Amino acid sequence: MERLQKVLAHAGVASRRHCEELIVQGRVQVNGKVVRELGTRVDPGTDRIAVDGRPVRLEQHVYLLLYKPTGVITSVSDPQGRRVVTDLLKGVKERVYPVGRLDYDTSGLLLMTNDGELANMLAHPSYEIDKVYRAWVRGVPSPEKVNRLARGINLEDGMTAPAQARLLKTSAAGDRALLELTIHEGRNRQVRRMCEAIGHPVLTLERVKLGFLTLEGLEPGQYRPLTTAEVERLKRGLTRDRKIPPHRR
Repeated sequence: MERLQKVLAHAGVASRRHCEELIVQGRVQVNGKVVRELGTRVDPGTDRIAVDGRPVRLEQHVYLLLYKPTGVITSVSDPQGRRVVTDLLKGVKERVYPVGRLDYDTSGLLLMTNDGELANMLAHPSYEIDKVYRAWVRGVPSPEKVNRLARGINLEDGMTAPAQARLLKTSAAGDRALLELTIHEGRNRQVRRMCEAIGHPVLTLERVKLGFLTLEGLEPGQYRPLTTAEVERLKRGLTRDRKIPPHRR
């Protein structure tokens, strides 16, 4: 379920603010009834929505898995004119948005969708979706430093949650190492800051897995639609796995 004004905006009726005005003015009907409450939630797949009596053509939900390359902004527009992830989605007519973000200089798995409810759930920290990153770092971290990553690192915005961390391999010259980190938080540049904190700055970074989804079969810049089974599995997992804070139980 999504907020009515958001559904209207995604359908191209008007800006979200103008759509809110249309609702308050009583010009929007849902299943034949006038709706004036801005908090109203609707199901774009089943509810009949009209503005001034004219049916609104709603977008079908689209779910895409994109292999984001480096040098691309995780956004739908950029005032500096740099490439954005939607530039890579040739042939996609629906307006889709990235779920979370990957930095300009980070590559890897990025979900794109116009399903706002699913996007919000995937991005919310209470659902604790595993994100797996592989980072080539400068130097070779000692086992104790790898354990520090797993236990949690005290960054300027607080202690990171326990993670999974392992050293996969080192370069032939012994001047670089490939680390794999599995985290479920979504702090800004978190993996880079964690590695910097143990004295091994990141040289390259890629997200290789999100939940059960991987980059298998894709090259940088390519994308594919999620299968119906994958979408259903995502939704089932979110419903089942949400971690509710103790004070709200």
